[in-house]
Amino acid sequence: MKEIRVLQIGLGAIGLEVAKLASKKRGLKIVGASDLMKHVGEDLGTVLGSRESGIKVTPDYRKALKEVKPDLVLHATSSYLQDVYEQIVDCIKEGANIISTCEELSCPFYKHPALAENLNHLAKKNRVRILGTGINPGFLMDTLVTLLTATCQEVEEIVVERVINASHRRQAFQRKIGASLTEEEFQSKIAGKEISGHVGLEESIAMISNAIDWKLQRIEAEQPKPIIASKQVSSPYYTIPAGRVAGLQQTARGYIDGEARITLFFKAYIGAEEEYDHIHIMGTPEVNQVIKPAIQGDRATAAIVVNAIWPLLKTKPGLRTMSDLQTLSYR
Repeated sequence: MKEIRVLQIGLGAIGLEVAKLASKKRGLKIVGASDLMKHVGEDLGTVLGSRESGIKVTPDYRKALKEVKPDLVLHATSSYLQDVYEQIVDCIKEGANIISTCEELSCPFYKHPALAENLNHLAKKNRVRILGTGINPGFLMDTLVTLLTATCQEVEEIVVERVINASHRRQAFQRKIGASLTEEEFQSKIAGKEISGHVGLEESIAMISNAIDWKLQRIEAEQPKPIIASKQVSSPYYTIPAGRVAGLQQTARGYIDGEARITLFFKAYIGAEEEYDHIHIMGTPEVNQVIKPAIQGDRATAAIVVNAIWPLLKTKPGLRTMSDLQTLSYR
């Protein structure tokens, strides 16, 4: 396979991890980089901690698309499809395949069917592929779950729990989960959408149900709830006394015949004494898989994004999900 020309759009914490890994992979050549605010005018090689590359970070991704004519765009700018829709369309029209960390793009037919259908149409028309992925959604709470169901003759119920000790995560993540707020401040910021918590639980449920051919009546996601510190806990950025918010917990469920058949629990808080990923598939045979400690999110997301490049390019043009890249599951 010929060398793949790559344009990186978005150089926040995740975008930098993706670009660093892509720059080390044989068969990939980064030919451009863009971000609206961060590292503009700087040499990308220097930004990534290596020697100068001659590639200057530009704030104008459209100009970069036209100038470098990439085969593939690695995209990391927002969690929400409506925010990135125009960016994705611009990439499609320039004939570039796209892999994005946008959580809602991981299974966009669930929340945004009209936008998803249009992206699928444009991608097919321009002979390119689109994929939204990452560690979660994209792998731990959906693709890995689906793959494990391949060992089952029957599946009755699926419960997945991810617990993260946020003490070691970047400051932006700790702010995102409400660390150090009072309970009243937390509730106010959730109501005002100033903090969102984790995005993607509903998409993960939709991906699982689509892959194993379960027709869900509905998917319900509860409002994020605060986890209150029972004692003083700390991170490099915050010291949180007992009684303040250490992080949050979220739950989403997919229902069949009025019963929850897929349940996802997500907890991220400073001071978690144990962190893990737990997949419990109740069926024949039963699967009870625990990964300790929980897989580190940022680096794993970069790995999923970059490792998905070659399988994605083997699929037919169109809007794809991770299910299109895997082979086995329970049905």
